[in-house]
Amino acid sequence: MPGGRKHLPGRLVPAIGLIAALAITFLIPRDAISPAVATALPIVELAVLMATVFASVHHADVIAHRLGEPYGTLVLTVAVTVIEVALILSIMLVGDGRAGLARETVFSVIMVVCNGMVGLCLIVGGLRYGEQGFRLPGANAYLVVLMPLATLTLILPTYTTSAPGPFYSPTQLVFVSFVTLVLYGVFLYVQTIRHRDYFLSDSGEAHGEAGGGPAPGEFWESVGQLLIALIAVVLLAKDFAGSVEAVVTAVGAPLEAVGLLVALLVLLPETLAALRAARRNELQKSLNLALGSSLATIGLTIPAVSLLALALEQPLELGIDTRDIVLLVLTFAVSLVTFGGGRTNILPGFVHLVLFATFVFLIFVP
Repeated sequence: MPGGRKHLPGRLVPAIGLIAALAITFLIPRDAISPAVATALPIVELAVLMATVFASVHHADVIAHRLGEPYGTLVLTVAVTVIEVALILSIMLVGDGRAGLARETVFSVIMVVCNGMVGLCLIVGGLRYGEQGFRLPGANAYLVVLMPLATLTLILPTYTTSAPGPFYSPTQLVFVSFVTLVLYGVFLYVQTIRHRDYFLSDSGEAHGEAGGGPAPGEFWESVGQLLIALIAVVLLAKDFAGSVEAVVTAVGAPLEAVGLLVALLVLLPETLAALRAARRNELQKSLNLALGSSLATIGLTIPAVSLLALALEQPLELGIDTRDIVLLVLTFAVSLVTFGGGRTNILPGFVHLVLFATFVFLIFVP
């Protein structure tokens, strides 16, 4: 595709985001700004952060289009995970820290992806095409790894006894982080090398589209723009984190809403990409984006946050309570039925959306 003026905003956003991040981080003295500026600054930070997140996912999508499936969706999920880790670590380090933020964000990502994103994709595709097919071995591969990863990181800490409460001991945390990385690494090997055909769309998008994808120059430009955008997001996250909890507290929302806010922010661009794929009757690509996000969140975020917690000797609360365990188990049970036959329609889509609505409702009305 020709570059030209059509893609000028997409090219400028990462650079503008990086300049804004540097200015906000290093040039604005927090103890000398007026109350009006202090009130408006979080709004500006959020606007710049969202624009930069969208730009990073756009350039990741250009790279994905060139690489083809399943490498393309892998690039998207890794980019989103980098953004998510930056936000979680930044908020954890603000003030006294939030021991349970990683747990709340990871659990929110699973609920948003497995119920919200999947439900919307099934409804959008089902309303347009009636039924949609997907590759059953690919869906099974996602679920067979996602379920034990979620259990090891979110459920088991509530019931271990080496450390009191929903915490792992340092030794347990190292072990779980290691096996999490191993499981995710084996999954990536299966997805990209051993059984790559399990994850290809029905359209046969097996590799870069000759003549239809971006030119080599645009590809490498997008690689550079993606790196600039991710650096900007990391810098913005550090400053934005300071105002997130203040805003949540000011509107009277529970602190658990912070995890949901982080999950929605980082997953919004990927959700739009998954919905576009469902409208093109490429449900497998939608599932690659959705379920791949869940796996990357646990497989990369939990080890990164655990490493930080161990290095700073900061407590890391991972175990979820009984109410959330019920929601998680119910989500996986419904997912097994949804992805058990190789074809789906709007009915399971609405079921997943009801589960997501229940999750959000119980955050505010526990």
